[in-house]
Amino acid sequence: INAEYGNTNRKPVKMVRISVLNDALRMISTAEKRGKRQIMVRPSSRVIIKFLQVMMKHGYIGEFEVIDDHRNGKIVVELIGRLNKCGVISPRFDVSLNQIESWTNALLPSRQFGYLILTTSYGIMDHEEARRKHTGGKLLGFCY
Repeated sequence: INAEYGNTNRKPVKMVRISVLNDALRMISTAEKRGKRQIMVRPSSRVIIKFLQVMMKHGYIGEFEVIDDHRNGKIVVELIGRLNKCGVISPRFDVSLNQIESWTNALLPSRQFGYLILTTSYGIMDHEEARRKHTGGKLLGFCY
C-alpha cells in the first residue's frame, strides 16, 4: 500500500513565516469580513504594534492589548466593523515626499478615505502625517 502513495516515513514540512506583519493584517482583515468582534494575533512585533496604533488612531479598529507570554507575545484586537481592507506592500518601496501622491492614487480607492502607512526616520506613521513632517520613507502597507 505504501508503494502506491510514495514514502510515508517523511516528516511533515513546517511552514516558514515570511512576513509577520502580513500574516497579522490578513488575519485581521478576514476576521473583520466574517464579522468577528475580536481576534488574537500572534506572534507580536513592534512593527505590528505601531501599525495597529495608526489604524486605531484613525478609527479602523478598537483598542488592542499586548499579552506578553514570555515567548513571541500575542495581541488581542477589538474589531469595530469599520475596516474594509488592509494589507502589506512587499517589497517595502522607497517613497519620497513628491511620490506619496502617486502611491495614494495607485493603492487607495479614493482621496477622501484610506491611509498609506510608511516607516520613516520619525517612526511609523500615515502618509498625511509624513507629508506634514515633510519626510519620505519606506512603504509598509495600507488600510481603508
